[in-house]
Amino acid sequence: MEFQVDGFILYLATERGLSTAYQLSVRQTLDKLLEWTAKQEQGSWRDIGTDELSSFLSHLRRAELDASSLRIALVHLKIFFRFLQKRNHIEIDPAEPLLPPKTAAKLPETLNAETVAQLLASIDSGKKLGKRDLAMLELFYASGLRLSEMCSARLEFLDLEDHFLRITGKGNKTRIVPVGGKALAALKRYLASERPNLVTRKTSSHVFLSIRGGPLSPDRVRQIVKERAKHAGIDQNIYPHLLRHSFATHLLENGADLRVIQELLGHADISTTQIYTHVDQKRLKAVHKNFHPRG
Repeated sequence: MEFQVDGFILYLATERGLSTAYQLSVRQTLDKLLEWTAKQEQGSWRDIGTDELSSFLSHLRRAELDASSLRIALVHLKIFFRFLQKRNHIEIDPAEPLLPPKTAAKLPETLNAETVAQLLASIDSGKKLGKRDLAMLELFYASGLRLSEMCSARLEFLDLEDHFLRITGKGNKTRIVPVGGKALAALKRYLASERPNLVTRKTSSHVFLSIRGGPLSPDRVRQIVKERAKHAGIDQNIYPHLLRHSFATHLLENGADLRVIQELLGHADISTTQIYTHVDQKRLKAVHKNFHPRG
C-alpha cells in the first residue's frame, strides 16, 4: 500500500507537475490513511470501500479537523483513488460517492450604531482631506458599498438631486443605491470645496481622489479606514466591509425587509443576505440572556 502511495506522489510531481507543498499536503493525508488502515488490519486498497473512507473521515473529524481541512482531505482521497482505479489497482472507486462536509456559515462581524457614530464624529472636516474621508465613510455606511464599488464610483453616476448612486458590482451587474441625508451632505461639502483642489489635468471622473489627483486604490482606502478608526479610539479591527455588514445588520434590526436589503447589497441570491438574520438572532439571544430575569 505504501508503494502505491509513493507511486502516486511521484505521479503528482512528474506527470502533473504539482508543487512540492501540494505533494506534501497529499502525503500527509495519505499517511494518516495508511496509519488508520493498519489499525483496521486492512492490507490492500481493494479492502477499502466507501464505508471505510467515511469512517476514516469521521476519525479525522474527531481529531478536531475543521470542515475546510476535511474538504481538502476529501479532495486528496478522491484524486488518489481515481489514480488507483485508472492504474487498475482497484476495480471500483470508493471515494467517488463521498460528499464534502458542509462548511458552517461564518457570521459577519458588525459594529453597533454607537461605534459607527463615534467613528464618523471623530473626523474633522476642517482638516486636510477630512471632507473626503468623512464623505467616503458616510457613504460606506449609508449605502452598503463594497470596497471595489467605492473606489470605482464616478461623478456621472451620482445624482445629488434625487439622492442616489448608480454602481456596477459583482458580475458586472448595475444597481441603484440610495444616498442617505448625512452622506449626501458630506458628499456635497467634499465635492464643492475639497475635491476641486485635488484635481489635476489627468484626473478622471472618479468621485474620491488621492492627493495626486488619481483614483484611490483599495489598499489606500483600507488604510484610511484603519487610520480613522485608530484616531477615533476604537480598538476593534475596522475595515471597509465591516461598514457594509453594519449597514445591512442595522437595516434589519430596524425592520427593513430582507428582499430590500438583498437588492441594496446587490446579492444575486437571497440565501447570501439571510446570514444577517443569524446575526440579528444572535443579538436578540444576547439581549435576552443579559436582561431577562431567567435569561
